[in-house]
Amino acid sequence: MNFMRTAMLLAFMTALFMGVGYLIGGQSGMMIAFVVAAGMNFFSYWNSDRMVLRAYHAQEIDENNAPEFFATIRDLSKNAGLPMPRVYIFDSPQPNAFATGRNPQNAAVAASTGLLRRLTPEEVAGVMAHELAHIENRDTLTMTVTATLAGAISMLSNFAFLFGGSRDDRNNPFGFVGVLVAMIVAPLAAMLVQMAISRTREYAADRRGAEICGNPRWLASALQKIAGDASHVENLDAERNPATAHMFIINPLSGQRMDNLFSTHPNTENRVAALLQMSESGFGGSTRPAPADNAPRKSRSVPNTGWGRGGSEPPKGPWS
Repeated sequence: MNFMRTAMLLAFMTALFMGVGYLIGGQSGMMIAFVVAAGMNFFSYWNSDRMVLRAYHAQEIDENNAPEFFATIRDLSKNAGLPMPRVYIFDSPQPNAFATGRNPQNAAVAASTGLLRRLTPEEVAGVMAHELAHIENRDTLTMTVTATLAGAISMLSNFAFLFGGSRDDRNNPFGFVGVLVAMIVAPLAAMLVQMAISRTREYAADRRGAEICGNPRWLASALQKIAGDASHVENLDAERNPATAHMFIINPLSGQRMDNLFSTHPNTENRVAALLQMSESGFGGSTRPAPADNAPRKSRSVPNTGWGRGGSEPPKGPWS
């Protein structure tokens, strides 16, 4: 089922890419777009995870420089029956996380420094369990390939005026109208595909993530904190790469808080309500509640992975 879903998505995105090429350059533009899309499909299947991690300057960590966080991922992976993924941390004050990789054997999870500073260990476990659920459901391939192709379609449309629009251009049968459609409709269609996929898979990942970590309330509490901070703490790398927004547990872009057609994620209140209902319905997981927001915590430091600029010390946070 996941293979068919991914294949249909790739076919649709490829057709959309070719359609943009046709609107800009006619048949020759469509053929060029087909060749480019075929190459991108092949390349993104093998390398999209590396592209996303590089876009966020994520650095891989291990049990030596992040023992607690690494152990959390290892324990959650055992609970889920998954191979141990590669573990990354990226420098951002906004609490957030994502997963990537073409399959469970080649997967990676990434958390922001803001997530490790702001959330309790139980809440972090809930978030990372959610990301492991995406890996288990093989959502990550769909997510990363969609991000790559959607970004390419938007980029191609941005060049529409450079490659088409002249009434005397025989390669462009639609002239300025075709260019206008390519600039507006095609990126919008690509965005809608991203959003449709994202909104449906998030609820499934929430449910499975709660099962993996053992307590739905941990993830519910984490979602509330992340959504609250994401609304006013900017993620600069996400703003530069908006096509990757659907990969995060909470939309990292500003101004995307409505549960409507143009939101990459379901409304956080709806997700929290579903998790609380899951907890109250007799979910047989851990009953140990997550610490309150104002619970005292030991002063620890974020793993020193060398991202500081100018030799500065890493920011303070809950992980040693």
